[in-house]
Amino acid sequence: MSISGIKKIIRRLIKKNRHAPFDKNILIGIRSEFTGYLDKSRAPQGKIIIGDDCLISSNISLETNDAILEIGNNTFIGSGTRIQCTGRIQIDSDVLISVDCLIQDSDNHNIDFEIRKNDLSDWKRGYHDWSTHPCKPVKICRGAWIGAKVIILKGVVVGEKAVIGAGSVVTKNVAPNTIVAGNPAMFIKTTN
Repeated sequence: MSISGIKKIIRRLIKKNRHAPFDKNILIGIRSEFTGYLDKSRAPQGKIIIGDDCLISSNISLETNDAILEIGNNTFIGSGTRIQCTGRIQIDSDVLISVDCLIQDSDNHNIDFEIRKNDLSDWKRGYHDWSTHPCKPVKICRGAWIGAKVIILKGVVVGEKAVIGAGSVVTKNVAPNTIVAGNPAMFIKTTN
């Protein structure tokens, strides 16, 4: 597809969603719809790549100019879900992510009080030093299903075709073809 064709698709989708500004760092595939809210105010150079045949209703925040959110083909992300990307979050093809989930690749605050105590005053001035906060990439592999109200924290890899039960908090990698649930998410059983 030509660049002008991609721009036409983006313009058509933006008419449906006034929150998504036209931006050379946002690529949306054919037959994909983004109906959520996008906040790039702190990261105008951050990148979002959405594949073909997706329906993305989530809220997306890019926190640094190095942030990259990549979503494969035929992926659904439900409303109320929040993706907060500081470094890199990769969601492969054929993934289902339900409503009201939270996916983040950073702690957002440092555990050291002497570093953390200035966060609010920094934000009020329009600045936040993300270099003082641990950040590790998140990857959700092909065919995974994430239930409602799941929290996926930094550094997690959700394996191919894994299922995460509703309300779970995922702090460690999830093996392919398994079902996990709970807080913290624990192995329940394997799938066929």
